[in-house]
Amino acid sequence: MKSYWWKFLGAAIVFYTIIAGLLGEVPALPILHESIRNVYFHVPMWFAMLLMYLISVVYSIKYLGSGKPEDDFIAVESVNVGLIFCLFGLLSGMLWANITWGDPWPNDPKLNSSAIASLMYLAYVVLRNALDEEQKRGKISAIYNVFAFPIMIVLLFVLPRLTDSLHPGNGGNPGFSGYDMTGSMQWVFRPAALGWMLIGCWIMTLRYRIRKLEYHTDELGN
Repeated sequence: MKSYWWKFLGAAIVFYTIIAGLLGEVPALPILHESIRNVYFHVPMWFAMLLMYLISVVYSIKYLGSGKPEDDFIAVESVNVGLIFCLFGLLSGMLWANITWGDPWPNDPKLNSSAIASLMYLAYVVLRNALDEEQKRGKISAIYNVFAFPIMIVLLFVLPRLTDSLHPGNGGNPGFSGYDMTGSMQWVFRPAALGWMLIGCWIMTLRYRIRKLEYHTDELGN
C-alpha cells in the first residue's frame, strides 16, 4: 500500500481539479471569458510533459554510464508518455487559440517552437525504431536525447521571449499570474499541475513494467 499512495493521490487530485475546473468560479475577463478554465488543463499538460522529458534525459545519462537496459526502458517510456501529454497540450491549446485568437494555429513563435520540439521527440521514437541492435539503439538514442532536451528548453522558453508572441508571459506580455490568476484559481491550477505530473509518472511506470516484462520474456525465449 505504501508504494501506491502517490498514485491514488494523483488520481484524487485530478478528479478534484476536473470538477473544480469545470464548475468553480472564474473571473470575468474580456476576450478570455469562460475559456480561462482551460488553464487548468492546457498548462498542466505541458508541466507533465516537461517532467517526463526531464526523467527521460536523466535516465538516458544514467544508461550511458551504466549500460543497464532498465535505464533505457525508463528513458524511452518517459518520452512516450511525454508525447501523449504533448498531444493533449497541443489540442487543448489549439481549441483555446481558436476561441480567443480566432485561429487554432496562428503564426506565433511559441506555437511554432512547440511544433518543432514535438517533431524532435517524435524523431527520437523513429530513430529507436530504425535501429535493430539493442545496445546500439540505446546508446544512440540516449545521446540524441541528451542533446534534444536543452534544445527543447530553448525552443519553448527562450526563443519566444525574444520576439513578439501572443502567449502570456512571452514577447513582453504579462503572465497569467499577473492579471487573471485569482487566489481561488490557484487552488485549482497548482493541484492540477501536481496531479497530472503524478498521473504521468504512474503511466510511465506501468509502461516500463510492461517493456521490462517483454524484454525478459524475449530473453527466456532466446
